[in-house]
Amino acid sequence: MKKIFFIVTLLMMNLLFVTGCGEDTASKNSSKVLRVGTDASYAPFGFQDENSKDYVGYDIDIIKAIAKDQNLEIDIRNLNFDGLIPALQTGDLDIAISDLTVTPDRAKSVDFSEPYYIAGLGIVVAKDDDTIHSAADLPGKKVAVTIGSTGAEAAHKIDGIEIREFSTLADAFLELRNGGVDAVVNDIPTNEYFVKNKGSDFAKTVDAAINKEDLAIAVKKGNTDLLNKINKGLADIKSNGQYAEIYKKWFGKEPVNN
Repeated sequence: MKKIFFIVTLLMMNLLFVTGCGEDTASKNSSKVLRVGTDASYAPFGFQDENSKDYVGYDIDIIKAIAKDQNLEIDIRNLNFDGLIPALQTGDLDIAISDLTVTPDRAKSVDFSEPYYIAGLGIVVAKDDDTIHSAADLPGKKVAVTIGSTGAEAAHKIDGIEIREFSTLADAFLELRNGGVDAVVNDIPTNEYFVKNKGSDFAKTVDAAINKEDLAIAVKKGNTDLLNKINKGLADIKSNGQYAEIYKKWFGKEPVNN
């Protein structure tokens, strides 16, 4: 009987140990660090600080504020823009925020949050260019865009232009500097930031928007729980004033229609 009692006790202890391990694993899984993808070449939305090497920008501040509000842990990862949605689909990322425009085609592949910025496409040309004043002047010109961007989509809809596609926006602007293209089509805020801070010696923006676009945060298709947390966090930071503070920090003005 003593031997049987000892065996039963040992089995119960093992069961308790296994149960405890299961609870510990579940606890760890529930507090996992969410992987946030961004293309850190789209200042002021996202870029790498030259001194600290940290990723900074409007998008970075927005997702950090949302994460804090929702008690989420995040890890910012730098990917090429055209790799963000595929990384969400394969599960290599949990969240993508990178000046990402909501389009019907993208909405088939990922789920989008409520908009956190209203943008639009614009044009950057050489500083001494006097031939391009709007999209109507682009036929017959060489135009640089980034792969997978809405700028690329818009450019492909314009007849008679020669399109050059680049992996990064920095490469597209470099091609403009080198005279390899006549214009760059990209989001207006990014264009303005680039010309003001890095390209004022050779580039200028064209005062004519091609269109207007909603920027949103993307998650894997069907990840409703995470999407609801992002939307709740976004609503909270809009109501408590954090959103306006972040917006003014990076764009120097009050939010418009957000």
